[in-house]
Amino acid sequence: MLVFALVFLAPVLYAVYLSLFQNQMVGGNKFVGGANYVQALTDPQFWDAVRRVGLFLVVQVPIMLVVALAAALAIDSSRLRFSSFFRISIFLPYAVPAVVATLMWGFIYGPRFGLVGNINEFFGWAIPDPLSSSWILVAIGNITTWEFTGYNMLIFYAALKTIPSDLYEAASLDGAGALSVIRNIKIPSIRGAIGIATIFSVIGSFQLFNEPNILKSLAPNSISSYFTPNMYAYNLSFAGQQFNYAAAIAMIMGLLTMIVAYIVQLSGSRKDA
Repeated sequence: MLVFALVFLAPVLYAVYLSLFQNQMVGGNKFVGGANYVQALTDPQFWDAVRRVGLFLVVQVPIMLVVALAAALAIDSSRLRFSSFFRISIFLPYAVPAVVATLMWGFIYGPRFGLVGNINEFFGWAIPDPLSSSWILVAIGNITTWEFTGYNMLIFYAALKTIPSDLYEAASLDGAGALSVIRNIKIPSIRGAIGIATIFSVIGSFQLFNEPNILKSLAPNSISSYFTPNMYAYNLSFAGQQFNYAAAIAMIMGLLTMIVAYIVQLSGSRKDA
């Protein structure tokens, strides 16, 4: 309880305290109540960032989870040779630090100095610039999918290994094929693991920061200082010295993330019922 209070409750309470004040040139910190929250709720830049991560969540998370589930099912299948090699290979990108992974992909995306530019020059193609404003969110989605597919695959694979072998034997006696086993035994049995991975992915989407913040130096015209809510709060506090307003935005995003995660969990619970 003491560790919980120090590492969780204390920072949250301090952030709430900061969000209720405003630093003024004359008079120093002044208590303003919910003024910072009202400002955030009417801030178009904040809502633009929220809409962007919302779109990112709706598109990227399902794609990543489907790929991770397909990989877990393939590795769990007895038909795949060298399954241990594929398991560690798919999981390996998760072990790469996010900063290193983003820099690596950033240089791959480079239209002049990277792999995309080299391919265009060698073949005479015109592959769209992944770092342009039209494609930057797709490029970031590709990076995060590459990073976290292995993590989610391992969750699904571990859940698949807990399924009793008796179910497979009964299905085999009934003449069930591989697709029928997947549809009627494997996926229903790991629904809880799918729900957990979905909640983690939803939280991760709202916390999107490392990838766009690092790519900003490579694509300054495509990534603004308020590209994501976390970037907006970071730049407000450390570049703009608006710590109180940044704390209010952080609290709103924390509450919004909790609500969305709870809705996802509630939806999964209803399906289980």
